[in-house]
Amino acid sequence: MTASDDSEYDTLSTEWVDATGEGAPAFDLSAIDLSKSEDRHELREVLTRFLMPYKFAIDEVTTRLNILQEEFVHTGEYNPIEHVSGRLKDPDSIMEKMQRRNVSGDLSAVRSEITDIAGVRVVCSFISDVYRVFELITSQDDVSVHTVKDYIARPKENGYRSLHVILELPVHLSSGPVKTLVELQIRTIAMDFWASLEHKIYYKYDREVPDKLLGGLRDAAEQAGQLDASMEWLHIAIRGGDRGVLVRRSTDALLASGRKFERIALESGNANES
Repeated sequence: MTASDDSEYDTLSTEWVDATGEGAPAFDLSAIDLSKSEDRHELREVLTRFLMPYKFAIDEVTTRLNILQEEFVHTGEYNPIEHVSGRLKDPDSIMEKMQRRNVSGDLSAVRSEITDIAGVRVVCSFISDVYRVFELITSQDDVSVHTVKDYIARPKENGYRSLHVILELPVHLSSGPVKTLVELQIRTIAMDFWASLEHKIYYKYDREVPDKLLGGLRDAAEQAGQLDASMEWLHIAIRGGDRGVLVRRSTDALLASGRKFERIALESGNANES
């Protein structure tokens, strides 16, 4: 996985069966030979049922964001959202991650330890828009914040800047609500362009990227960050603000404003991701 985790954000599976995975049998990976097609097929079927609420959670979050976009269009208010896309990890990707992280086959362990099964990405024009989208979606009553990683306030070592939020929200099935985690990535157009290129480079070199290209990516990330800062200033000037206006509201500042989240964990920009 690359630093920006930029793969497959426009592809959603539509093959589902009528079950949530609740009560499904636990699988011990130590007792399963994933090189055997029959074992992989059995676990894949269980994971497919298990993934259904995650697919619907993506639909839920993207619908809420699309409603906000349409509202701003109809009211003539400024719209901070440029583009929304979603992606769902397929069973094979989850099995690979289970092996890599040594996660047991118990579905409750998968649910708690693999938090990026469902993903939604929002692309914005400006840095201040990123935090505005964060405010809009997390202020909704049935949305809880599980984790925040603010790579804008604390960029990653390679220069990557984005706001990553793990949300928890209910998916209402015929059997009742299922609380489901969704990873929300919010970033600017400039950083989205950078992340797309980074993903292509890592894919081309099978993650063994030459140092020269890694250095070029870091330089490009810094230039993208400078472009974002310059565009932000112009954005403020056009809207009548002045250069001293604080536009980069960090996640810490948002939390300090008085919003009480049920579950929140702030992690540094150097947090390990896999």
